[in-house]
Amino acid sequence: MTAINQRRLGASGPAVSALGLGCMGMSDLYGPADEAEGVATIHAAIDAGVTLLDTGDFYGMGHNELLIREALRDRKRDDVLLSVKFGALRDPDGGWHGNDGRPETVRNSLAYTLRRLGTDHVDVYRPARLDPAVPIEETVGAIAEQVEKGHVRYIGLSEVGADTLRRAHAVHPIVDLQIEYALVTRGIEAEILPTARELGIGITAYGVLSRGLISGHWTPGRQADDFRATSPRFQGENLERNLDLVETLRVIAADKGVSVAQLAIAWVLARGEDVVPLVGARRRDRLTEALGALDVTLTAEDLARIDETVPEAAGDRYATAQMAHLDSER
Repeated sequence: MTAINQRRLGASGPAVSALGLGCMGMSDLYGPADEAEGVATIHAAIDAGVTLLDTGDFYGMGHNELLIREALRDRKRDDVLLSVKFGALRDPDGGWHGNDGRPETVRNSLAYTLRRLGTDHVDVYRPARLDPAVPIEETVGAIAEQVEKGHVRYIGLSEVGADTLRRAHAVHPIVDLQIEYALVTRGIEAEILPTARELGIGITAYGVLSRGLISGHWTPGRQADDFRATSPRFQGENLERNLDLVETLRVIAADKGVSVAQLAIAWVLARGEDVVPLVGARRRDRLTEALGALDVTLTAEDLARIDETVPEAAGDRYATAQMAHLDSER
């Protein structure tokens, strides 16, 4: 396994590769995926020195965890850190029905996850979203019990606001907050990021390419035929404005001799050593491109140019009904 730059998940968390691999798209939400290519991509990531693999027990209703188990069959378990989300409620048609953060759900979900992954512990375990019916103290307390038993090593959170971070951290140290953060999605900078830094909580940033919107690979006229079809950012005038924004990025990227995706990932890397971007590559070629961002150095002048010319994306991240479940949006 090749050594690449590492960062620490918060003040109390483990060291991980500076880029993590988000595995969701290998099983769910982005249309049909090639299972063999998914396994090969995980292998390529590990061989390149990526140590952080992120999944959720609801990605493909357990399929993603089974895929990771297959990929790790001939690899050393201790070479990777497995970050798992739980609690999102699905139905057989792929629908979403809120989040369950009850202590009994923590125990039940973890039991199934450990069996599907073929391991005796999860490195970072986190509720996928806040359950408004269950105090965060109860959810975190239940995970803390599993830390004491050795089934979980560290506790993380996902998509929660500053107040929830404080309340959770008072129960048990939170190593990282997984939340959307990108060049065109900077909402956490006002309150959530400063609070995380005050508490010594790291950021694992997902959506660093805004679900492919600023990857440089989305072409005008292309219509989303997966879950992005409900995203305001991929619709009508919003999409036109956002693709114009990408062309601005393309000029800057060309001046640096890198791809648009590499520039966007490098921007997130430049936000601080406490930020670990998750790249959602589900093919080896996209992984190779993403890893190239580790070799991109953005100067103060580069960052100032980007800030001056690239605004946040037009349109909300999610449809209104989905945003109601995001504590970090409130």
